[in-house]
Amino acid sequence: MAFIPSASDEEIRREKAKARELRASAWWKRRLAAGRCGYCGRPTPPRELTMDHRVPLVRGGRSAKGNLVPACKACNAAKKYLLPVEWEAYLARLADQARVEEASSSRPAEKDWTNPRERS
Repeated sequence: MAFIPSASDEEIRREKAKARELRASAWWKRRLAAGRCGYCGRPTPPRELTMDHRVPLVRGGRSAKGNLVPACKACNAAKKYLLPVEWEAYLARLADQARVEEASSSRPAEKDWTNPRERS
């Protein structure tokens, strides 16, 4: 995926330091205590949740409460540097694929007319 970073290395360092401070805050600990991924909603043990920036730092995001979400490792790894609109489009594509696969697997099996038990 190609994109032009909109934050300097120094800005990213400052924002990561802010994220570390927020990670130690009571606010973040309450978010983790809920035990749910902010993206997929699956129950996840608090120790397994990671801090994710909805708008990634390299794409101009900030370490502010409104931009941080607890995420399971699978969602955080899949999201990478996607913006919220890109992430939602990705999830929609996954849901569409799952529906297509489910529809094709739920079709009734064709009868085997060579088998005498299935002829009737």
